[in-house]
Amino acid sequence: MTDFTPSLNDYPYQVELTTRLEDNDENGYINNVTFYSFFDTAVSRFLQTHCPSIGESTNITTYVVSSQCQYISPASYPEAIFVGVRVAKIGRSSVTYGLSVYAGESQRRVAHGQFVHVYVDKMTDNAVPIPADIKEALASNMEEF
Repeated sequence: MTDFTPSLNDYPYQVELTTRLEDNDENGYINNVTFYSFFDTAVSRFLQTHCPSIGESTNITTYVVSSQCQYISPASYPEAIFVGVRVAKIGRSSVTYGLSVYAGESQRRVAHGQFVHVYVDKMTDNAVPIPADIKEALASNMEEF
């Protein structure tokens, strides 16, 4: 266990997102399920930027097989949201992303978690090895805390 708390700048890839009024719950805070949407959007943008060949493959897709989020402090609309993305682990057919969500001008850390993709053959729904070019792109964005 470490006492290290990463800042947004510690992540090799960052996304800025805009909150919406409908993201708030009845207490006036961003609803917990919305954080998973932030994770999904950030990972999707990361892949579009660093692994564009995923979309080019007609027979391979990715499935989210695991996700988790730990909440640190509340955030509310209309605060800006910043998501830091790092590749935490690369397996034979899966990749684990580490993510942190920061809010507001001060970019205070409000949540962190993990998101796991498995590479799957579209026809058989069986896990397949991560294609070499994608694995190389993922490895070049790997960060360990």
